[in-house]
Amino acid sequence: MCFLCEPGLRQAGRLWCSEHERYEDRCWWCHPELREEGRDYCESHGLYVDECFLCLPELVRSDGPGPGDGVEALMCGEHGVPEVECGICRPAMLRELGPGASLKVRLPASDSALRAGVRTAPVEEGPVVERIACVGELRFDPLRQFRVVAPVDGIVKEVRVGWGDRVEAGQPLLRIWSAAMEEALARAVLSYQALERERKLRGAGVGAARDLQQAEAEHRAACRHAMSFGFTEAEIHELANRGDAAVSLELRAPFGGIVLEQKAVVGARVIHGEELCKVVDPSELRGWLYVPESVVDQVRPGLRVELQSEPGSGRTFAGRVAWVSPEVDERTRQVRVMVVVENPEGRLRANGFVRAWIVVSGSGPGVRVPESAVQWVEGRSIVFVERSADLYEARVVALGGRSEGWWRVLDGLDVGEPVVVEGGFALKSQLLISRLGAACVDE
Repeated sequence: MCFLCEPGLRQAGRLWCSEHERYEDRCWWCHPELREEGRDYCESHGLYVDECFLCLPELVRSDGPGPGDGVEALMCGEHGVPEVECGICRPAMLRELGPGASLKVRLPASDSALRAGVRTAPVEEGPVVERIACVGELRFDPLRQFRVVAPVDGIVKEVRVGWGDRVEAGQPLLRIWSAAMEEALARAVLSYQALERERKLRGAGVGAARDLQQAEAEHRAACRHAMSFGFTEAEIHELANRGDAAVSLELRAPFGGIVLEQKAVVGARVIHGEELCKVVDPSELRGWLYVPESVVDQVRPGLRVELQSEPGSGRTFAGRVAWVSPEVDERTRQVRVMVVVENPEGRLRANGFVRAWIVVSGSGPGVRVPESAVQWVEGRSIVFVERSADLYEARVVALGGRSEGWWRVLDGLDVGEPVVVEGGFALKSQLLISRLGAACVDE
């Protein structure tokens, strides 16, 4: 194989004329002015005879200059820049460039940029906070909501709270009477009274130890049964000492919050397990965010999160990442991220949608450019740097984080360089005009 049919064997960095299948500096159709009179030319391989190593293998050297060395840089006659730097003729060369390298873009006239609305600004140094934008929804914290259910079949005797009422921890919510509950409590009271009698008899020396032990066992069993309805041992002893036969069960709030639902009605018969009301604490919510799989590796517990429930409202709420799911949704290719959101004023509502930004890096100073300055061409991020009124560089840059209208530039730009911040699309169109057949080698 040879360099004519195998691109990988061609001399690195030497321009290739794809139309005529030879090196650009040996293509007399494109550059007849470069041909040296009196020097024999190998038409088969597109080289001078005295440098054609395919015809003369002895010319191949392991070191030193190779064929074509010493030839002056070819100039693009149409755009007035070296061929190797002409971005208009060969924009695809951007794929091979690293940060800081560039191609030239020549405009048709010195006032073309002005007429196209091109405006430049110097590269700045300043803070850029890298954030991941995503969307999500809010939910109540499962540990901060409580469903009050009937612990036994019975009848609602009293309802003490309604929809939206704020309650404190331990506050009574409603009262229920139940025949089964009354029977269990009565047995517990009787067993306690029997236990007290046996203790007195034993203390007087007339009671048997066996009788006392049996009374204690019966009382423990009766108390456990009564306590399964929500009574405490202290309440059982109080009823036994008071001799009050009235029994009803008060259902209390386990923590402070708001009554979100109230289904109980006085006089209604309820069955065991039936939901009567629901208490939630909205001061802290859980947010479920959906982060693209491509960037989720940057997310970890503890990162700060900024949320907005109403786009354009300007009101931002703070949160923190609590958990990152190990699972990728097979349909959306996104990963769920749970965040804890403080909501002391109750401005956020559960089941609402939010826009969120996960802050994944600090805000240290660095080189930055406006978002409008960055263009993407041939898979590279570039900015246009002004060199003269009609000449610009399409400079490849390495980007870091983006937020609040700025891109952090990791490599490729220096502070103070004039970059295009408005009208960059016009320059991008000029750079890619050869894709429409307007390259400088047209015939």
